[in-house]
Amino acid sequence: MEKKAYIEIRVKGRTGNIDISPDNFDIREIMSVIEQVEALLFPTDRSNRPTISYKMEQGSVRNIFKTSVQAVIAFNAIIGQVNANQNIDFLDLPTAKAIESFQESALKKDYSFSISTSLADSNELNVDKATHFFRNASYWADAEFYFYGKITNAGGKEKANIHVSTEDLGVIRIETPIEFLEHQESNILYKSYGVRAIGKQNSETGEIDKTSLKFVEIVNYQPNFEEVYLNKLIERASKRWNNVSDPDAWLRELRGGDYEA
Repeated sequence: MEKKAYIEIRVKGRTGNIDISPDNFDIREIMSVIEQVEALLFPTDRSNRPTISYKMEQGSVRNIFKTSVQAVIAFNAIIGQVNANQNIDFLDLPTAKAIESFQESALKKDYSFSISTSLADSNELNVDKATHFFRNASYWADAEFYFYGKITNAGGKEKANIHVSTEDLGVIRIETPIEFLEHQESNILYKSYGVRAIGKQNSETGEIDKTSLKFVEIVNYQPNFEEVYLNKLIERASKRWNNVSDPDAWLRELRGGDYEA
């Protein structure tokens, strides 16, 4: 059986003149905490993540999330680093946004959050109105992207979007004008396209803020393997190697002589 451990998010504050507790902590507040936990523990690949179970206990409001001990160990290291640096710019974007969400609640509602784990000598991260856990906006610049893949979903009642399944980045959700979807003469679902979009990109790490993506235009493309064309390119390039007696030595010379295969 997989070993388990837990992370705890303790919330302290008041509703009017009454201290918050499980009896008066509104369901919207509970959902707000729960929504952040998956991003805290598994910011990237969530498709094969272990189960995360939840319970609430007294002690102001103790939100306890039990999952694999390996995930908790990794998370404990993260909050230790955040606490030491008092900075979240180095984190994966989903994790940074989750901590930002707690910071926003702390400022708006005068709550304090204490985030720790069940591990011995656990690190602890405190977020309250005196802290400032926000991403540095100067790292995030406007950028233009082209995403290639199959459109697996399109629509939405208020904020329409399309989902593009890509090889490198998984499924990308792009905010799309309803007018564009309304005027499509043919069904775009389950067909491969290129999609041009704008959004935010970290100028230091190159990470894309997937929540910021907005549709610009759709581009038809054919991702087929052109074997005949490729063979012609190989044949044409091969002629240039006829006078090279030792291709490996020639390549090493081009690379400066210090390259080792």
